[in-house]
Amino acid sequence: MSDTTETPVSDFHALGLSNDLLDGLDHMNIRKPTPIQQQAIPAVLDGRDLIACAQTGTGKTAAFLLPLIDVITSYRPKEEGSIRGLVVVPTRELALQIDQQLQAIAYFTPITSIPLYGGSDGSTFDSQKQALTSGVEVVIATPGKLLSHLNLGYVPLKGLEMLILDEADRMMDMGFVDDIRRIITFLPKERQSLMFSATMPPAIRELTKQILHDPVEITIALSKPAEGVDQQAYVVFDMQKANALEHILNTNEATSIVIFAGRKIEVKNLTRHLQKKGFNAAGMHSDLEQSERESVMLAFRNRKLRILVATDVVSRGIDIDDIDLVVNYDVPHDPEDYVHRVGRTARAARKGTAITFVNEKQMREFGRIEALIGYEVKKMPLPEGTNGPAYDPKARPAREAGRNGGRNRNGGRPRSSGQRGGGPRR
Repeated sequence: MSDTTETPVSDFHALGLSNDLLDGLDHMNIRKPTPIQQQAIPAVLDGRDLIACAQTGTGKTAAFLLPLIDVITSYRPKEEGSIRGLVVVPTRELALQIDQQLQAIAYFTPITSIPLYGGSDGSTFDSQKQALTSGVEVVIATPGKLLSHLNLGYVPLKGLEMLILDEADRMMDMGFVDDIRRIITFLPKERQSLMFSATMPPAIRELTKQILHDPVEITIALSKPAEGVDQQAYVVFDMQKANALEHILNTNEATSIVIFAGRKIEVKNLTRHLQKKGFNAAGMHSDLEQSERESVMLAFRNRKLRILVATDVVSRGIDIDDIDLVVNYDVPHDPEDYVHRVGRTARAARKGTAITFVNEKQMREFGRIEALIGYEVKKMPLPEGTNGPAYDPKARPAREAGRNGGRNRNGGRPRSSGQRGGGPRR
């Protein structure tokens, strides 16, 4: 792999994009490229394969869409009727988001695109087939749905010029690596390939060796939470979370709130609990039909829904700038997921609040998050009226001593798991 060095660029006109595309950017008042765009766009326009480590919010989507649109609009296709650009993503939300961004950027060009994702009915599948076989130029797809079409043999890919894998680490976490390898077997070997990933674990490195050829490598440092985010942590027992959350929601004036939970069963249970308590809340998880997901997101965007309870899938897929409050109902297992979650608020130079519930088993995990962001998140006292005692880290060893085989009061170990003192446990 070869590395790039960052070259300061004042506007998009210095990146080598076509005049038609520049006119569209000027019309949208988009003039200054982000660091990932500064480095990626010239390399892609030069025909190089690329691997970029960059998180959501760095402008990475435009970093691959702009050169892709430029290539498609500036050069005649290698084969008429073929798909020229293929973007593979982990979730339907991201597929829709990228397609919408492509349509906005390419507004003044004749480029055509279609998002493909699961959860569609038969009529939708047929309309997707019609679009694929009639000459659509860019396809943004989730792996499973794309394979459903590829396996039927009618997807025209002989003239494919650019493959883009977005959020590659998330796709691997979701178990799509075999699907990706299967998709590659359908593609022409002569193509340009780009890979974008928020993290770069060894498994991603191994995948790049199979897909990319002598790639340019770009790494954009993980952004810390914006200064406008008021980060708070409550150290609580699990049984106290719901009660503490109710107090926060009742006393906080936020009108747009996202609550992240680790699993979809937690999302379902928490959503039902909040609804029973009279809160205007809805859940977002993978069991919902696409129409239900779109309805929930539309209501949330339009401020008709105050509280969105969601799994981590949404933390990288949601694209709403004016979220007032983010609540981590669970501590994220990956410290970088904390940054993604917290990054949903205080966007576009606004203010926002991010609250995390930390139970007694997650203190070390939260410490890793604080090490990543470089400072300690302020710990808040339990909200007034929260049931049960406040968690005291200093009292933990004493409570666990008799329960987990620790030392007894005299410094010795309990005589057996079934004895206390000298007699049998009754």
